[in-house]
Amino acid sequence: MTEVPPPDSIRRHRPFVLFWFARIFASVALQMQVVAVGWQVYALTGSTLDLGLVGLAQFLPSVALLLFAGHAADRYDRRLIVRLCQTVQACCAAILAIGSYQGWLTRDLIFVTVFVIGSARAFEMPTTQALLPGLVPAALLPRAIAGSASAMQTANIGGPALGGFLYAIGPTFVYSLCGLLFFTASMLIAAIRIERVVPPRQPVSAELLFAGIAFIRKNPIILGAISLDMFAVLLGGATALLPVYAHDVFATGPWGLGLLRAAPAVGALLMALALGHWQIRTRAGLKMFLAVGAFGLATIVFGLSTSFPLSLAALFIIGASDMVSVVVRQTLVQLNTPDPMRGRVAAVNALFIGTSNQLGEFESGVLANFVGAKASIVIGGIGTLAIVGAWMALFPQLRKVERLDNR
Repeated sequence: MTEVPPPDSIRRHRPFVLFWFARIFASVALQMQVVAVGWQVYALTGSTLDLGLVGLAQFLPSVALLLFAGHAADRYDRRLIVRLCQTVQACCAAILAIGSYQGWLTRDLIFVTVFVIGSARAFEMPTTQALLPGLVPAALLPRAIAGSASAMQTANIGGPALGGFLYAIGPTFVYSLCGLLFFTASMLIAAIRIERVVPPRQPVSAELLFAGIAFIRKNPIILGAISLDMFAVLLGGATALLPVYAHDVFATGPWGLGLLRAAPAVGALLMALALGHWQIRTRAGLKMFLAVGAFGLATIVFGLSTSFPLSLAALFIIGASDMVSVVVRQTLVQLNTPDPMRGRVAAVNALFIGTSNQLGEFESGVLANFVGAKASIVIGGIGTLAIVGAWMALFPQLRKVERLDNR
């Protein structure tokens, strides 16, 4: 009997479609919440340092729970873990909504709630990454990665802008909608039906917990890719200071902040759609380095800009160039990691990449507190260019990667 070839479209796989919509709803909720929390904290305190502390409150639980999150993703039902994490985030959004409505929401309580959200996301991020390869055939994985990224970026475009506009009604309305969206995402994940053989539950040991780190250390291409992106995002964390630009530089209000946050997502979405149709076929490693270099240059332009349209254009380029790095990195990691280890490797990857966003916000807020917002962003962009040069010398294997299909 002739074997029937697998479908050439990820849209024909119901588990991926459910996953795709869940990503949209959860990403919209998260981005709306980020806008609301950032604006509310800055309105309460007027402190750039507090904006940085919001990022730190999300980063700390990611570090503390990293190894346990990866182990859980490999040991238990990944769908259940994602559902529980999204339910916790829905409850946190409800606390923020009630506290804003009744007037007892304080700066410190916001930090505590954000810390809980960060704890939930510490488990959700690696588990979501590990879940994706099981939803489509291996041949469709690069397209699924680009499709998942495009879904998230589509939500990131509407989420910040929607959050900024709806904040004019009041933070209670924004947080309430966030809670509803998180709950809906949880229900969509619950509807996914896939078959996965869960590995035998071995006793927890240091060797099992650190297996992801050991795997990455032995693979210089993966180590170079995720560490390059980590340092680029860490040094180029301009998003934490967007409330300062919207409030002090452009005097636009919450709607301007929403547009500034949406601009990188627009660039990332268009690049993800392009990469889904025209895959990177040659010189993938070199193109990744060039994209991160463009990320650093655009960060410098944004830091120096006093023009709202120019700043939107710079943020657009930041998002587009970062998406090239995302697709190259995630494809390399997923195709070179066995399924029983994907959770632990994804947890380390989440620390390197996902949490570097929060740590980068903390770094930008602290530096801006001493040298000002503009100088902080420009210094970060220059640092990113320096990292690109150093990593091209330290990881020649990554620079010489030609293809993304293991051939």
